[in-house]
Amino acid sequence: MDIDWKEIITYVVILIIVLIAAQHLNVVVSGSMEPAFYRGDIVLIEKADFFGIHEFNPEDVQIGDVVVYDAAWYDQPVIHRIINITDINGTTMYVIKGDNNDRPDPYYVKADQIQEKVVTWGDNLVVIPKIGYLSLWLRGL
Repeated sequence: MDIDWKEIITYVVILIIVLIAAQHLNVVVSGSMEPAFYRGDIVLIEKADFFGIHEFNPEDVQIGDVVVYDAAWYDQPVIHRIINITDINGTTMYVIKGDNNDRPDPYYVKADQIQEKVVTWGDNLVVIPKIGYLSLWLRGL
């Protein structure tokens, strides 16, 4: 029985690519960003720190960017849009809001809380509709 090393290496490379790709997809769990994207959609994200690789700098985000951040008011990461940037005592602070929410999120956000940013293609967010429902169902959400 001969071992086909090329086939094994091919499978390992495919597995690595799939694992990296999976780390750059985020399932939307609420309707707070409708109509930009909906519950059950998947958004393509870039990470502030992906195993030491900085795909974007959180200090460079702009008004209109959709980010994933560690919210002080919620125990899971939140995907919302930056609607204002202000300086408070020399610290840049971000006002963030879900497109479908009546008011901004309850606390200012610092750059170090921003972990991911939704990728755009031109002026459009990169969204894969509806295929995240399976993940939501499996997680009981």
